[in-house]
Amino acid sequence: QVQLVESGGGLGQPGGPRKLSCAASETISSMKGMGWYRQAPGKQRELVASITTGGSIYYVDSVKGRFTISRDTAKNTVYLQMNSLKPEDTAVYYCKADRGYVYWGQGTQVTVSS
Repeated sequence: QVQLVESGGGLGQPGGPRKLSCAASETISSMKGMGWYRQAPGKQRELVASITTGGSIYYVDSVKGRFTISRDTAKNTVYLQMNSLKPEDTAVYYCKADRGYVYWGQGTQVTVSS
């Protein structure tokens, strides 16, 4: 059982930055991939960004150029640096790990508002 703990959520200013962290209980090098998803009220959960073991990265179009996914294998942590925040980025952000079986974190709320 892989435990994922997200942190870094909170209130963000439009145009400002926010950095999310996802700490895994096991080595992330053993994962096929890890990703960040988000779910806004009344909407389906969507993939925001992902990174595979080999380093391939994906971003949904709406965050390209603004968000950056990265990882620190020594800390077993994946990050999501969010810049130029927009109100439409408001959502609960979830971390996902894929090791054949999929594991989810509990989510962290990000609210973008002035």
